[in-house]
Amino acid sequence: MASLNVGNLGEYLREQRRNAQLSLRQLADAAGVSNPYLSQIERGLRKPSAEVLQQVAKALRISAETLYVRAGILDAERDRDDVETRAVILADPSLNERQKQVLLQVYESFRKENGFGADADDAEADADAGADAAVDGAESVKNPQT
Repeated sequence: MASLNVGNLGEYLREQRRNAQLSLRQLADAAGVSNPYLSQIERGLRKPSAEVLQQVAKALRISAETLYVRAGILDAERDRDDVETRAVILADPSLNERQKQVLLQVYESFRKENGFGADADDAEADADAGADAAVDGAESVKNPQT
């Protein structure tokens, strides 16, 4: 089987597993994947899904985003900015949960409109929905009882 181009994901996973002092079998069990499958990932023979990477990251207690970048799922620079922006919005103590979600929806609609995530056909509808959500969110800021 030919090695897939998944960056240095396999080597990185092996290094992290060894640093955590886990055997391949222990990590596979903790992540809920098969031992042979995890071995193939480490050897660069399989490209895991984002869900599998998330499970492995959780088992290793490392950032899933780091694994996504190494696997080529996330673009390191652009997506790091996106992740950081979302984190700042979610961490803002001056906003309630509904306001945070509305703000994230507006942010995502603008990203899609600018070509970062959805088809051009969907972008306009999403932008309109985001604008409507922003108006609703702004009204709830003015009138928090609603």
